[in-house]
Amino acid sequence: MRNFIRYILQILFKLLTRIEVSGLENIPENNGCILAVNHLSRLDPPLLFILIDRPDLTALAADKYKRYPFFRQLIEAVDGIWIHREDADFRALKAARDYLVKGGMLGIAPEGTRSKTGGLIPGKPGVAYLADKAQVPVIPAAIYGTEGAIYKIFLLKRPVLTVKIGKPISFPPITRQDRERALQQNTDEIMCQIAAMLPPSYRGVYASHPRLKEILEAQNSSE
Repeated sequence: MRNFIRYILQILFKLLTRIEVSGLENIPENNGCILAVNHLSRLDPPLLFILIDRPDLTALAADKYKRYPFFRQLIEAVDGIWIHREDADFRALKAARDYLVKGGMLGIAPEGTRSKTGGLIPGKPGVAYLADKAQVPVIPAAIYGTEGAIYKIFLLKRPVLTVKIGKPISFPPITRQDRERALQQNTDEIMCQIAAMLPPSYRGVYASHPRLKEILEAQNSSE
């Protein structure tokens, strides 16, 4: 079922959109890792699903998507982990940690929900928490062009969907005494790495973050 759904989605995306992707070489072939990506549209998860060729790629998905047959079937086909985002869902977090420890690849939107502004909204510490608990790297990824893409498709236009995948980030273990500060610092690092791959208009609340400025300056100096 997984392979069949992926095949059908690949055909649909090829026919209805134009995809520009870079950085796929940064995806490890195996071992546990988190794909941390911004979230603009319901097209984001299936887009990543067809681009990343790892049979163990799954996602942490908000349980509200159970109401939508297409997304429910897609998420369950990849053994997705449902999470209730309105409170601390420790069952889902434990399942996610165990999956990562066993070597799986888990996609998560650090913002926790789709951005209604088109720009980045504050990241939550869930990704940094799981990366620490499972001691796995985080791979930042940026998506843009998916917002409003469904409307363009209905108008028989082929929207350009862009995906950029950054290099893995490994964080040192977090100590109990430094927990809150370290989780926030790691979350900011993840979000600023994502922001650096986005056009300025998509950077949202991180547009003026000091760490983003450092990353952009380092990129410019290396070019």
